[in-house]
Amino acid sequence: MTWLTDPFSTEFMLRALGGGTLVAAICAVVGTWVVIRGMAFLGEAMAHGMLPGVAAASLLGLPAIVGATVSAAVMSVGVSLVTRRGRLSNDTGIGLLFVGMLALGVIIVSHSDSFAVDLTAILFGDILAIAGADIALLAVALGVTLLVAALFHRSFVALAFDSRVAATMGLRPRLAAALLTALVTLAVVASYGAVGSLLVVGLLLAPAVAARHWAARIPGIMLLAAAIGSLAVVTGLLVSWHAGTAAGASIAAVSIALAGLSALARRLPVPFQKAPRATTQ
Repeated sequence: MTWLTDPFSTEFMLRALGGGTLVAAICAVVGTWVVIRGMAFLGEAMAHGMLPGVAAASLLGLPAIVGATVSAAVMSVGVSLVTRRGRLSNDTGIGLLFVGMLALGVIIVSHSDSFAVDLTAILFGDILAIAGADIALLAVALGVTLLVAALFHRSFVALAFDSRVAATMGLRPRLAAALLTALVTLAVVASYGAVGSLLVVGLLLAPAVAARHWAARIPGIMLLAAAIGSLAVVTGLLVSWHAGTAAGASIAAVSIALAGLSALARRLPVPFQKAPRATTQ
């Protein structure tokens, strides 16, 4: 069992494990709603739309998390305006914002001759370099995520299944939609600082997709998604340690593989083959 325990005898691997587990928990809660509401494109757009802010912050000598926060805030406000007042469909409006922010980021990057390494860090992150401050930030983000998800659970459920019913019940679907967008933004920004945009998207979607095959109730999907995401973190870190692969990309690949295995397992000829559907409980 030394192949399993030896990698985590080092301090940087333990920090990576702790930070990755917190990211998995945040993404499990937010990702469940992303999958149920079909907001996957929004999550990807948020993650990659941070490029101009990160690029500008790097060129100005500011912390990357500051630029990521500004870009994510701009994207969040833009999405809210498009979904509330725009005449375009949500996907079309978000797509235009995404491409516009990405193009702006490339323009900013083109002014630097030494940005290649930073671009790699933006996409893949460096989970092995997570510091204590990153873990503290992720812990706070997890607390805020759990609090908002608990307080507005009924509103999110009503919005996910019928926004007209939510309005009739006085659950303020527009506020719920804005809060869901804010939760996606929080998950992306907090997690990006530690693990990069690629891993954020992977852990935001894949564990929730895998968990939905096996759990019927929303809290159950969240708990199972957190467990699957944590398993992806542990497995990805072990693969990275023993195979010498990039840690962030390894975790993202494992999470996608687990989603695929989950889908295949549901197709096996077993008595409980019928996939559950998410309920309001």
